[in-house]
Amino acid sequence: MMPFSMLDLAPITDDGSPAQSYARTVELARHAERLGCKRFWLAEHHGMSGIGSVATAVLIGHVAGATSNLRVGAGGIMLPNHSPLVVAEQFGTLNVLYPGRIDLGLGRAPGTDPVTSRALRRHIDTDPDAFPQDVQELAAYFDGSAPVQAIPAGGQNVPIWILGSSLFGARLAALLGRPYAFASHFAPAQMLDAISVYRAQFQPSDHLAQPHVMLGYNVYAADTDAQAHYLASSWQQSFVNLRSGRPGPLPAPVDGYMQSLSPQARGLLEQMLSCTAIGAPDTVAEQLRDFIHQTQPDELLLTSSMHDHAAQLHSYEIVAELLAAQ
Repeated sequence: MMPFSMLDLAPITDDGSPAQSYARTVELARHAERLGCKRFWLAEHHGMSGIGSVATAVLIGHVAGATSNLRVGAGGIMLPNHSPLVVAEQFGTLNVLYPGRIDLGLGRAPGTDPVTSRALRRHIDTDPDAFPQDVQELAAYFDGSAPVQAIPAGGQNVPIWILGSSLFGARLAALLGRPYAFASHFAPAQMLDAISVYRAQFQPSDHLAQPHVMLGYNVYAADTDAQAHYLASSWQQSFVNLRSGRPGPLPAPVDGYMQSLSPQARGLLEQMLSCTAIGAPDTVAEQLRDFIHQTQPDELLLTSSMHDHAAQLHSYEIVAELLAAQ
């Protein structure tokens, strides 16, 4: 069986609230655990009214407390927004509360717009090339080699993943001997090159003996192709709105959305659709087989933003059954 994990942004729908979003996230995580999902990740974003996973470490603790064995983590924490010491303290605390169940994925983007980044008050003009040093500083708090103690992180084994959508993250993950997660679900342009670079340049470490690649993949499965495309239109609207400077809550699905788009708007989605499966079980099975054959991932990071929560749960049931048969 192809190992699979899930990425959730705790989406807030246009007819919902943050409280409803968090309840849905907990129900989804419990569902993921029953389906045999390996890990359940939440992502840090700021200033977006449709994304509820902003206080990522807090929500990770909430989800971990509502599940039993599922690994729960960040996919990821945007390190330029934070002091590495504070991140080590937060995730060290989480690992004490939920031993052996916490993952820490790190990204080098702010996860928001420049104005919001400035409001975060964390060196808005910091050179992004400082990210490798911040990663190493953070790791030093866990292995106890830093000059400052990050209580209770010191000596704890919290797996650190490097996230990325370019060759930068692939090279860094390879150099540090860390697992690598590529954001192919929204930025697949350099996916194949990044996989190749990471595997070719990987240096074994005390943390990881062999390269491990996890690839983001959008899934919208339903009983029919037409129903799946209808459900996927919420995510498609949200993405086009975001890229057009109109972010907002997750909208309700609409019929014929792709056909209604201008060529420019359609172009925003086309590349991302190369890492997306939409359809009935047979359709999704074929798309999954093709993607896995092309990329040979060690693990899939499935993601799906649906307005209809019951339909989302059903979609993941379909995909879990398909992956079990791969």
